[in-house]
Amino acid sequence: MHDTSQFQPDWAVPPGSTIAAILTERGWTDSDLAEVMKSSLEQIQGLLSGVTAIDEPIADDLNRVLGISKNFWLAREDQYRESLFRIERNSQWLSKLPTSDTMRFGWLPKVKSENSKISAWLDYFGVSSVSDWYEQYEGSHKLVAYRTSASFEADEGATLAWLRKGEIEASKIKCKPWNKESFIDALQSIRELTRKPSPSDFLPELTAQCAQSGVAVVIARAPSGCRASGATKFMNKDKALLMLSGRHKSDDHFWFTFFHEAGHLVLHNAKSLFLEGSDSISGTEEDEANQFSMNLLIPSEYQEELKHLSPNPRSILRFAKKIGVSPGIVLGQMQFARLCSHSSTLNRLKIRYDWG
Repeated sequence: MHDTSQFQPDWAVPPGSTIAAILTERGWTDSDLAEVMKSSLEQIQGLLSGVTAIDEPIADDLNRVLGISKNFWLAREDQYRESLFRIERNSQWLSKLPTSDTMRFGWLPKVKSENSKISAWLDYFGVSSVSDWYEQYEGSHKLVAYRTSASFEADEGATLAWLRKGEIEASKIKCKPWNKESFIDALQSIRELTRKPSPSDFLPELTAQCAQSGVAVVIARAPSGCRASGATKFMNKDKALLMLSGRHKSDDHFWFTFFHEAGHLVLHNAKSLFLEGSDSISGTEEDEANQFSMNLLIPSEYQEELKHLSPNPRSILRFAKKIGVSPGIVLGQMQFARLCSHSSTLNRLKIRYDWG
């Protein structure tokens, strides 16, 4: 929970409210104040409502007429303008976050007021204020992988909310310390899970095997605006997050993305965040992760045979059984290499996952 003592509410009280209280106490009207200050009624009404800002001459007049120091009025004016700025900034920040989706997913409590929504998001991100959020998230390596990508710029809030969900869920998964060699070995047995037809059949084993090597696997649907299929990052030197959104429902997409993200963990900088679809990840790194995934799914000794495989269900089923992966994966690789069409007859070989 964030420190609520630091949270500032979504309202701002103009100095005019203090002036109005003094007028009421003295039995004065705004016309009376205009007369003694030698000002127009319009200006006094603007002062009371907060439209007219208190500058030094006005503060001098208020000191003279109401007997309260000039510094008090200038400080009240600064406080009011800072509050207006903060409220506007907080409102703009809130508008960039996927509040409706995350409430529907159960990630945030269902609250109605803007102030309550801001408070809920601060709790979610584990920060005390919107300023702290900008300092911790916008100004850190958490945005490096996609911040410069024009295609992701407008979706920064949704993507960060999704990544934060991964961090929250990964923190609940007990893992042994990261061990790259152990993880590479585990990927060979994980490959066999591709033949299981339902997430309920393979997901417990997938997460358990990865956890033994220091990798927390999290599958969380993406809010509107987050286009990522997968992401990886090291939460610390002993624990990695491998996150999948399940955007693509078919087994070939899911497993290719999983092994692609695994490739980033094995091959690339452990201090980086890799977000699939980001233009700021180098083409070389993406190519390497793609090749890593393909080589695991279709071992190199079978890739030439794949190129000459007859594009019919019987041949694909036989080949898939031979190499120990799902028929959908074989078909997906053939379609990616343009070795066969995307016909409905062939696409029936793919399994569509329901993530619930």
